[in-house]
Amino acid sequence: MHKLSLLFLALFASFSAFSQSPIKVAFVGNSITQGPGRDNPDSYPLQVAALLGDSYEVKNFGVSGRTLLKKGDYPYWNEPQFQQVKDFQPDVVVIKLGTNDSKPQNWAHKADFVKDYLDLIAEFRAHMPKDGKVYVVMPVPVTRVNFGINPEVMNNEQRLMLMEIIQKSGAELIDLYTPLMDKPELLPDGVHPNNEGLRIMAAVVARRIRL
Repeated sequence: MHKLSLLFLALFASFSAFSQSPIKVAFVGNSITQGPGRDNPDSYPLQVAALLGDSYEVKNFGVSGRTLLKKGDYPYWNEPQFQQVKDFQPDVVVIKLGTNDSKPQNWAHKADFVKDYLDLIAEFRAHMPKDGKVYVVMPVPVTRVNFGINPEVMNNEQRLMLMEIIQKSGAELIDLYTPLMDKPELLPDGVHPNNEGLRIMAAVVARRIRL
């Protein structure tokens, strides 16, 4: 075979392999994201992975109990998963933080919430392609006070701040509040969705990522 043809075939094979690289999706969040375990197929990020299929590489970077606020009691910023997300160099980042921020000791720093969220988005974008997407999740509803988590903050005050963050950052919204809003039975402890709730969340997120 002519050398030029061999070179063309090699270049074509390299291009094909490159073009078929999976889309990397990073899930950032607290216990609702971590679920029964970051590698557990029942966690909603790994349910999303199953729905999206082999063209996507999905990783769960959720850490239970963590806050978005840098001055929170357990900031996500201080966890190894924060750096791992950046090292992963994702094409898509899905951020679902804020629930633990509603606790009184954390919400005392609510004046920093918008800025800290914008800073987090900027940190991740610095390690993403220019056409990468960041999704800000409107968290699932909180139906009663539990673990110190405040439904008034979560369902009202914080939701308005998240819309401001989306507007200022150019991130996109994934609304997980509305699908569970009238389904308190899917939040048995008032905060964490049960298996059916997690399935609903995964379906909503997978559909949004595919758009």
